[in-house]
Amino acid sequence: MRLAESSTATALAAAAAVSAASYDTCSDYFSLQESTLVPACIVRPRSAQDVSKAVTILTTSRLPGCQFAVKGGGHTPAGGFANIQGGVTIDMTSLNATVLSEDKTSVAVGAGAVWNDVYGYLDGFHLAAAGGRNGLVGVGGLLLGGGISHFSPRVGWACDGVVEYEAGAVFDAFTGIAASPNFDPYVSVQTGLLYASAAKAWSLSSSAVYTKPVLHPEVFSGLEAVPSISNTSEITTVASLAAENPTPPLNWLFATLTFGTSSETMLDIFNTLNGSLYNFNPAGGVTWNFAFEPLPSVMLSHAAATGGNVLGLEPEDGNSVILLFSALWPNSSSNDSIYRQGRDTFTAIKAVAERKGVLRKFEYLNYAGPHQSPLASYGASSLDFLRQVSKKYDPIGVFQSKVPGGFKLW
Repeated sequence: MRLAESSTATALAAAAAVSAASYDTCSDYFSLQESTLVPACIVRPRSAQDVSKAVTILTTSRLPGCQFAVKGGGHTPAGGFANIQGGVTIDMTSLNATVLSEDKTSVAVGAGAVWNDVYGYLDGFHLAAAGGRNGLVGVGGLLLGGGISHFSPRVGWACDGVVEYEAGAVFDAFTGIAASPNFDPYVSVQTGLLYASAAKAWSLSSSAVYTKPVLHPEVFSGLEAVPSISNTSEITTVASLAAENPTPPLNWLFATLTFGTSSETMLDIFNTLNGSLYNFNPAGGVTWNFAFEPLPSVMLSHAAATGGNVLGLEPEDGNSVILLFSALWPNSSSNDSIYRQGRDTFTAIKAVAERKGVLRKFEYLNYAGPHQSPLASYGASSLDFLRQVSKKYDPIGVFQSKVPGGFKLW
């Protein structure tokens, strides 16, 4: 069944009787431990948006204490892993579409497909994929656990063959906003990647603010179409929006780079970050945060009207994206190892942007790390102007030589 966002606990329970009665659990599960469990409600989403709505309802206060299970192929034998007694079972098997890419080098597979679906489809093209050795095993579960395939000695774990998960849609939606030649001046948007080393878990979020009192502006429709765990859209004030709780005292690391708008580059940066950081877990753990923010040319056009600035940016440079690369961690004994890992990882993602031909020289000073040279990134003429001003008002260089902190002109 499809679950509407307006469903209440009562409606959910009423619909469940019809769904559960017609649901053949015995043939849908590998083990009796799973098939003998009887959920109060079975949800069969037919789109990623349905999944998002179901999870949102089940994790909000509308259904306090309601537990749920997620079923793909249903091949794990342990009871309660893919079915639930008295709760809600989300059955993903209707999401089983398989589509080969135009260049026939990759295939898009629904999260509820089993490997027989994939193999049968690819046979028609005389192709195969590294997947489950038992065709009734679910695609989603196998890949989440790693996945041993007949091809594994040649290509590695089945999960190593994953090009991207649907989070890539967020990068496309973000880039659609950031790259627009008619960038909406009421838009303020940031897309962030968060990686917790202890849990080895990534999360992806977007902060989309519209500075007109419009709850769901069309410009954000692409972002809102991407399935999400939660959406806290509301009309509020800047004062309320900015009133965040203070961050507890932790060790921090900052760095930044700027690159031309490109969802492909964002995806490559993510893949590089994942490869670099996945197995790095220092004492006390570390949380890495990567925030992408548009730098549209329309924003740069305002400088001329107010006499200009020294940042060295011109509207003719076109739209671009600023990346804030940061880390925070509690254990100071891990400082050196995190600094080294941070430098190596930052160098790797900078190389990605350079290789893609989209790296820009600008380094936003407020996000820059101490090893960077944001003032030099403004360009020779701006740097020369700043040096002249320094010599005029600080002829003996007090703030260049006596104040060790900050970025220097010399």
